Amino acid sequence: MGLVEGVRVAARRARLLPPWVRRADAAAAHRVNGWHSHPNVDRLWSRLTGFADKGVLWFTIAGVLAVTGRRRAAVRGILSLATASALTNLIAKRVFGGDRPALEDIPIGRRLPVQPSSRTFPSGHSASAAAFAAGVSLEAPRVGAALAPAAVGVAYSRLHVGAHWLSDVVGGLALGGAVAALGAAVVRPRPGAPGPPPTPGRDRRLPASPEGEGVFVVVNRAAGTSVVRADPVAVIRDRLPRAEVHVLEAHEDPVGVAAAALARDAPPRIIGVCGGDGSVAAVAHEARRAGVPLLVVPGGTFNHFARTVGADTVEAAVDAVQRGEGVRADVAELAFGEASPITVMNTASVGIYPDFVAERERLQQRLRSKWPAAVVAAWRVLRRSEPVAVVVDGRRARVWTLFVGVGRNDPGTLAPLQRRSLDDGVLDVRILHAGSRAGSVASLAFGRRTAAAFRTLRLIPERMETIVTGELTVDVRPRHGQPPGFAHDGEVALEAPAAASAHLSAPGYRTRLRVLPLDLDVYRPAATGTRD
Repeated sequence: MGLVEGVRVAARRARLLPPWVRRADAAAAHRVNGWHSHPNVDRLWSRLTGFADKGVLWFTIAGVLAVTGRRRAAVRGILSLATASALTNLIAKRVFGGDRPALEDIPIGRRLPVQPSSRTFPSGHSASAAAFAAGVSLEAPRVGAALAPAAVGVAYSRLHVGAHWLSDVVGGLALGGAVAALGAAVVRPRPGAPGPPPTPGRDRRLPASPEGEGVFVVVNRAAGTSVVRADPVAVIRDRLPRAEVHVLEAHEDPVGVAAAALARDAPPRIIGVCGGDGSVAAVAHEARRAGVPLLVVPGGTFNHFARTVGADTVEAAVDAVQRGEGVRADVAELAFGEASPITVMNTASVGIYPDFVAERERLQQRLRSKWPAAVVAAWRVLRRSEPVAVVVDGRRARVWTLFVGVGRNDPGTLAPLQRRSLDDGVLDVRILHAGSRAGSVASLAFGRRTAAAFRTLRLIPERMETIVTGELTVDVRPRHGQPPGFAHDGEVALEAPAAASAHLSAPGYRTRLRVLPLDLDVYRPAATGTRD
């Protein structure tokens, strides 16, 4: 854009906008463009605005919210974003129009590689950011508050890179917020609304321990470092003073500690675990081998299994063991080839999800927080991951991801992370066959009804398959010469045991999963269900 073009832009804006708006725009542009920022700061804003192109940033965050149990917030955020984007690009920009700031006024280091050519008012990036953050906040106020700085940052980035005027950004923010508010009037939000209750199972009398006698609890403090909560150890020791509580050291693992306790001459009558789903599955394996009931105390970030059995607080778990209230639950066994099987409580998977967990754990060491690590990991995995070649019970397929849930899960989601049943004796298998990355993101993040709406609008394809079975064999083929990782209960095995490939004619590994009906006694408050 040369001098003549710059004069033309100024003349056009003079005809269309009130003088006070033009003055505010000019003052803001002069202030932002005159700020001599470090090149790294310029790159930061440029990358943020690029990450938000076509809503990629918000779709990524929505996927993280969905797989961490905030699906309503994720769906409302994306539907608000989609509505705001449509109103901005299909109506508002055509009605109001407007020209971009003159390129000569923007410092060279801030200019985008490709300058946008669409009309400028209102800012689509700002409208999408405000709509998504406001939509999420209606269902999850704390999450929405945490997203607000990101939304404001995206809006400011459009000023920093010279893509918009201040009035464009303000107009976009107002439009996005109005769309979310209108959505709340049409479909009333339910902040903190729980999902459908799990199938209660059959209540069962278990050994009671009012003061903790005969109880051995393994505590993994590292499992829930990203969650602010009261110290569960203090509660356990206060209410179960005769229980033995073992807090894991850095070099210890829950399997070894639980196995050593159960191998004593006078072993505990009840084995407990305070940690995340991975810790629960590890200790449950030892409880099954010893034939003792399991006490699950929520101490992880997500606590999928603890919530399923009704022990969603430390107090509820302690109440159950003091009164001897429990349930008999299904578990599954996962075996790699001829290796010894391990216990699975919730889910096992191969494909995008294990890639995401491995990347998140790697980033968490540097970022010191699980949530930012999860967002960055999701973005990287969705950009880089490739489909996985598998053979499912003799049937060849290329898939983005394959999930196997223990017990029936919510039928509206691809990722069965929290079981809805304790004792139905089945594996719930969800397969997302290889297609577009956009399809995989939407299918992973949202339920089938929402994905169906996107398909109707020709925004995404859907290639999801559901299987209900009692046993499953999956051969996993290499990807770029290396077999992809396999996850179970939030833990990732990047390398399968050597025995897993012993009987395969091609490189890769074999996994077998089978459900074990009513194989584990677990303490739970007897609020629902029938008496055994």
